[in-house]
Amino acid sequence: MRQLVQHLHDNDLAGYARAAVPPEEYAELEMAWAQGHSRWPLDELPLHDKLPALLASLSTPDAETRLQRAFRAQIAGQTAGVRQAAHSLGLFGEQYISHQGDYSDDERAHYVQLVKALSAWAQAAPLSDSKLAGSTIATLTAAARATGLDSDAALQEAGMTGSLQRLSPFAAAVKQVLAGYGLSLDDSIAQLRTGLASQEGDRAVVHVQYPLAGQEIDLQVVLARRQGRWYLARTLAEADAALAAARAAAPAPGEDQASPDDAGTDIGNSPAAAAKP
Repeated sequence: MRQLVQHLHDNDLAGYARAAVPPEEYAELEMAWAQGHSRWPLDELPLHDKLPALLASLSTPDAETRLQRAFRAQIAGQTAGVRQAAHSLGLFGEQYISHQGDYSDDERAHYVQLVKALSAWAQAAPLSDSKLAGSTIATLTAAARATGLDSDAALQEAGMTGSLQRLSPFAAAVKQVLAGYGLSLDDSIAQLRTGLASQEGDRAVVHVQYPLAGQEIDLQVVLARRQGRWYLARTLAEADAALAAARAAAPAPGEDQASPDDAGTDIGNSPAAAAKP
């Protein structure tokens, strides 16, 4: 757990991915990415399928002007409206997570805490401040352009490790922006505490606590031991599902391989993409 969170603190996304699964699985996942059958670990992110479109939107030559215009028209000076929207979205999120979605009881309890904390933060944060929005837009558009990952084809060409390395500075920029609004993820990571709750054979439960937006988050995490090392059980399950889908999608010996262009355009409809709830 501490190794994984240290990689997140250091914005080392490739290091996080390498530490999240056994080496043999990492190598197979990298090959599945190259063949267009997987986008693990990006598919563990919320709205992962929107990431290329988001980077593309932030990378256009007119992105700053377009986003500034939209901010002025919809958000600038609307402090009360933004606070009400954050409150309403928080309530909706809590209700959805409490009753919908493919979550374990521990995950559901964790996500409800996250939504409450982030909703409270958003209601107090200066989200309608025009000056802060200007620097935020400039930071994010520059970081997005620097990735060069404005399409799934670009992700395909860069490969799994290369894509994660290019995304690391963008992740750092996102954390920088959030810190400017009073939400320091690095502080949360630095203050994370862990303790063994129980262990039985190759399964263990770890108690995790960390502060977020002034609130204490408390959760239980299940770990599984594989090849003598401990990993997050849910991450292993998601990686296993991605590999199973990639193996099923791979052509049988003697069949023609799909071209990189075809693989890149089909990833959104692949079994690997559907494996993530």
